[in-house]
Amino acid sequence: MSGPGSPPSVVSRRQLKRAVRSRLLPWFAKHRRDLPWRRRRTPYRVWIAESMLVQTRVDQVIAYYRRFMKRLPSVRALADAPLDDVLKQWEGLGYYARARNLHKAARHIVTRYNGRFPRDYESIQALPGIGPYMAAAIASLAFNQDHAVLDGNVIRVLSRLTAYEGDTSKGTAKRELQTLAQDLLIEGEAGAYNEAMMELGALICTPRQPKCAVCPMQRVCAAYGKGEATLYPRPRPRRAVPHKEVGAAVVVNRKGQVLIAQRLDNAMLGGLWEFPGGTQEPDETMAECVARELKEELGITIEVGDRLMIVKHAYSHFTIALHVYMARIRKGRPRPIHCADYRWCNIEDLADFAFSRADLHVVERLRSISIKA
Repeated sequence: MSGPGSPPSVVSRRQLKRAVRSRLLPWFAKHRRDLPWRRRRTPYRVWIAESMLVQTRVDQVIAYYRRFMKRLPSVRALADAPLDDVLKQWEGLGYYARARNLHKAARHIVTRYNGRFPRDYESIQALPGIGPYMAAAIASLAFNQDHAVLDGNVIRVLSRLTAYEGDTSKGTAKRELQTLAQDLLIEGEAGAYNEAMMELGALICTPRQPKCAVCPMQRVCAAYGKGEATLYPRPRPRRAVPHKEVGAAVVVNRKGQVLIAQRLDNAMLGGLWEFPGGTQEPDETMAECVARELKEELGITIEVGDRLMIVKHAYSHFTIALHVYMARIRKGRPRPIHCADYRWCNIEDLADFAFSRADLHVVERLRSISIKA
């Protein structure tokens, strides 16, 4: 709620920029978090961190970042590593296209730039998997070039500072807010400016319960002045989240090994390993689904046994219930028809392969039970 001395409902960009310089940057210098990628900053370290932070919380990323940097400390190390190793380092972090693009871009940097990260914004953005946000982050944080970033935190901060009425999911709104972010940038201090805006959104100007009482930008915040901080950005209608029922099989051979398959590179979760299966079709039992999928994917006829477990998991745009069954081969030998590869694997060796988070639950369950050959 607003009170005496509250800011006006409309604030000029000059006032906002003055507040960025005199209030936001000093606040950030005092309250910035000590994060591992803020130490010994290099283009490579910025790139890896920002790739991991896309739609992922900072507290989740820290352990992954340290492990990744220990195993793959440079562009050349990343380029030289097999993709399977890169995916294993990324295992459980989600959005695996990011890991594949990192690997592809590292090889591009080694081939075209002799392992040196390109410095100019256009060349950075031309790398696989790097869009405007990532290019601006690397250019500003690694090279202190005057490019403003626009991520979810910055969009929320700018929407509240200006009481922005547009639909921030639309391209027009994002272009307008990108222009505003660039206008407010303090020339020569782009890295600090960008991090301060993102830090403000992460620590103070949070989605549901913004800490307006301690916000350094309170006096120039139009949404706070209207007593409506939580109403910005303007909410958009929620769409129903699609749900899929999925079946998978843990196929066991006479040696007590289990069958795993590698997803095609151009498929969702490409390059990861899985317990083979797929989406249930209408008027099909789950057991029938599992049998059909393994016939189509690996060319084998299986006997579907007891259900081992159900794993519920949410992806970015849909949810699944993964029904996992024990199974044995009745006819045929596996061959990669609609998968990249397959392996017969001992339970203790499953840790050597990169799985999605849903399949990791199955791996964990298999380690806790006795598999009969």
